[in-house]
Amino acid sequence: MATTYRDPAERSGYLRLFYRDWRPTRLGRLVNGALAWLSGLGLTPRVLLTLQVKGRRSSRLRTNVLVVTRRDGQRYLVSMLGEGSEWVRNVRAAGGEAFVKRGRSRPVKLTEVPVSERGPILKTYCHVATSGRHHFPVPHIAPVSEFDAVAERYPVFRIDPA
Repeated sequence: MATTYRDPAERSGYLRLFYRDWRPTRLGRLVNGALAWLSGLGLTPRVLLTLQVKGRRSSRLRTNVLVVTRRDGQRYLVSMLGEGSEWVRNVRAAGGEAFVKRGRSRPVKLTEVPVSERGPILKTYCHVATSGRHHFPVPHIAPVSEFDAVAERYPVFRIDPA
């Protein structure tokens, strides 16, 4: 990611095994792939789901496991790795068309949430995604205003039926 911001998760030796420079390492990709497979089968906690979206260059279906955040009756996906995340780039290139999978695959439309509305969703995400919260420069117990201040760095997508 071409940014001057450092991933706060890299302060942890444990998390450095999985993420470096805002990107998953080889081990991180392997673990994420295994979790995506298990989540797709419905064998992980309900907070996880498998996202499938066409790759922007290959047009092949790309698979990621992500944490679902629920707020005000809506479901959201948050990019803990920020703007440079491959799944974010693929979702944007696909115009939001994707599939979510937990046991069975369902088509969805992912709608990007404006920056001004992301703060409360990011705070909720950090309460749910206990490992994902380490990628944020604010503690999960911080007020929403602190999440508003970093919201432009973390894309959020609302999951709508296709």
